[in-house]
Amino acid sequence: MAEEVTLGDVDLTTIKARTVSGIVTLVSRSFLLQIVSTGGFLALSIFLGLPEIGLFIAVNDLISILGYFSDIGLAASLVQKKAQVSLTDLRTTFTLQQIIVLILIGTMLLFAPVIFSYYRVTGAGTSLYYALLLAFFLASLKTIPSVILERRLNFQVLASIEVVENIIFYALAVFLAWQGWGIRAYVWAVVLRGLVGTAMIYLLSPWKIGLAISISSLKTLLSFGLPYQLNSLLAVVKDRFLNIILWRIIGAEGVAIIGWAQTWSQKPLRFIMDNVTRVTFPSFSRLQDHPQELKKAIERTLFFITFVTFPILGGLTILSPLIVQIIPKYSKWEPALLALALYCFNSAWASVSTPLTNTLNALGKVKINTFLMIMWTVLTWILIPPLASRYGYNGVAIATAIIAVSSLVPIAIVKHLTHFSLLNSVLKPFVATLVMMVISYLLLPVNVTLNIVLSAITFMFVIYLLVGKSLITDSQKILYALVGKKA
Repeated sequence: MAEEVTLGDVDLTTIKARTVSGIVTLVSRSFLLQIVSTGGFLALSIFLGLPEIGLFIAVNDLISILGYFSDIGLAASLVQKKAQVSLTDLRTTFTLQQIIVLILIGTMLLFAPVIFSYYRVTGAGTSLYYALLLAFFLASLKTIPSVILERRLNFQVLASIEVVENIIFYALAVFLAWQGWGIRAYVWAVVLRGLVGTAMIYLLSPWKIGLAISISSLKTLLSFGLPYQLNSLLAVVKDRFLNIILWRIIGAEGVAIIGWAQTWSQKPLRFIMDNVTRVTFPSFSRLQDHPQELKKAIERTLFFITFVTFPILGGLTILSPLIVQIIPKYSKWEPALLALALYCFNSAWASVSTPLTNTLNALGKVKINTFLMIMWTVLTWILIPPLASRYGYNGVAIATAIIAVSSLVPIAIVKHLTHFSLLNSVLKPFVATLVMMVISYLLLPVNVTLNIVLSAITFMFVIYLLVGKSLITDSQKILYALVGKKA
């Protein structure tokens, strides 16, 4: 009989308390991580050249692909499993994952010369490749301790480790880049982050490491894990594999420009989207049998997200030419401004489509989301390579902007299913943002700080005219939901 490990046996009161505290923790973690990552990326994009940043993005994407094949959904199965998780389940998952990880690492080491030739990697760049492989191995060792913490709803520990890892990575990388270490700044930062994160999680979430293979356990876990991993695999094909191809088409500097534009355009989304998605998924799920309440919840959520993201993306589009000139050593990113504007356009669409695909999951329409992911994958591979070949990195951004318009499909599907109103949710922040962008453009000769202040006032004034006093009460309801409070 399998030795049992008590992971999920907490009473209902404890579950409720830990869920609320978990939401608060995740919101706080997200805020801290975004501050750290934003400041860190800004500093690195000042101190490092385009080739160094492009090389890190490309090689990091290459190694990151391995993570999607190393787990095959087993960790998610352990977290989702209703019954008590046994030590055999843990050890079976650990054993299979380590076998897969070692095979993948061995393969990457075997083909290292081919990869170096493909990427034209020399010198310190090869060290980055091996450092990321080491980090990949260390990350695989963290899977089971992380599962244990998630089963116990102990998000505080997980969040603390993640914050410490990121602070260490960016602090060391920025310092070494400032000292002129170039790509080696990434090498040492990656290694130290991996070692510290692994040590911390084993200190805070120890478990009895051991090897085992249970066929019955595997059957149970894979029945959930493999389908779960399908959408992730499609995302890998859509994004990560494509980046490998783009390296040959647009080169290191082109990859750096696209990476820079993507990063800044996605910052507004990352500040808010992940946490909203985590909260709305269970909420929308429980409103399936209450169509009017679900409709209102979707509209309120979309309004809140676009209320935050639209003006930031619009302001970034208008003011970025001034900002790159003001920040020291930042004028090198001037060629990326068109790509940034196009990626901001893409992020604006994503701020609407992402909550709607989350709604489809909540309604149990997982197959529709799989169809959408296939559609976006096909469009990505059809449009981006030829446009990149013709127009370089700007071609990539143009293709991304075209693909963004396909978000009309999930909008139409969810509108058909729930009858939510775009007028009540998205249109008003959109109109207010357009007015704000016009004012910001007219104020370009003015000091940047004053421009931002006056543009923000303009946006708030227009949105208040369009929405009225309900703006305050609706925003409060969303904020309270995010932190687990009652309005």
